[in-house]
Amino acid sequence: MRTVTYSMNVSLDGYIVGPDGGLDWTPPDEEVFRSWIDEIRGVGVHLLGRRLYETMLYWETADEDPSLDASQREWTALWKPLPKVVFSTTLSTVQGQARLASGGLAEEIERLRAEPGSGDIAIGGATLAAQAAEQGLIDEYRARVYPVLVGGGIPFFPRHERRVDLELVDTRTFTAQVVYVRYRVAR
Repeated sequence: MRTVTYSMNVSLDGYIVGPDGGLDWTPPDEEVFRSWIDEIRGVGVHLLGRRLYETMLYWETADEDPSLDASQREWTALWKPLPKVVFSTTLSTVQGQARLASGGLAEEIERLRAEPGSGDIAIGGATLAAQAAEQGLIDEYRARVYPVLVGGGIPFFPRHERRVDLELVDTRTFTAQVVYVRYRVAR
């Protein structure tokens, strides 16, 4: 069965964006970016909320930008053809290899798990991930923890989630002092 993963950058105090919606505390770092490239190679389909989908739209045409470096071109080559399912009540169309979700989150995940195919079912966006966590649909949590306290914003973890016991799968410390942690839900 395909694994459902939730992976984001997060501040040490648990936020994916700061109180102003900014990400200036996640400066570009080649080693961290390469870890995202390595991770996306194992993804078969990506589920996104509207906000993250709109943020990631840049990568649908980024290959036309002559200023991209080799890593950014590699990311674009992996991201652009990746099937995506967008959960939105306000969008009527999506671009590229994306489609709007036709059912609820649990139904979409159940359908994707039943389809032939390989690779993880990745969830992007804290709001969508909170819904998946509430329904017990996430199999692995992956976080790149940045050495900063932002004091508020959008939390990585929902604040009213039930208790979930986790098993440590992997850790890695990058030279930028970012720590990657990967936990599997104990079942």
